Amino acid sequence: MNRVKKYLKEIITFFIFITIIANIISIYKSSDLNKAALQNINITLLDAQSYTYPKGKPILIHFWATWCPTCKLEASNIQTISENYEVLTIAVNSGDNNDIKKYMNKHNLSYKVYNDNNGFFAKEFKIAAYPTTFIYNKNKELVFSEVGFTSTWGLWIRMWWAGL
Repeated sequence: MNRVKKYLKEIITFFIFITIIANIISIYKSSDLNKAALQNINITLLDAQSYTYPKGKPILIHFWATWCPTCKLEASNIQTISENYEVLTIAVNSGDNNDIKKYMNKHNLSYKVYNDNNGFFAKEFKIAAYPTTFIYNKNKELVFSEVGFTSTWGLWIRMWWAGL
């Protein structure tokens, strides 16, 4: 029994350590991101729908790529959040619309996607690594930014906070 407690304690300590290191790296990588208030845009999404940021509610903007393994791990988290909050995802350098649609279908994803095949928005937001997530409050002011994997609970709490 003591051996089990010892190993459990080591595993928990390891995960706490990894979480702290991951957050430090995320903070460092987030320092160069565009921190300006969100500007209104009108874009055409992957499903040919016209999209403009909604007024008066928070929004999560998620930059990802089909070739990114961390993005693939995080996709279900973004899907879950998109079912309850306003989410716009931007697929960067991920091929043509059909390539992204196939990826979305294969992984059972239905969130809003803009194909940034020339990297315009990635440059505007100063994205250097994927995935990168921005959360803006109802006034379109940046309240959180994250580089790397984020849990569903982490996103949920940040979106709830942004809506206050």
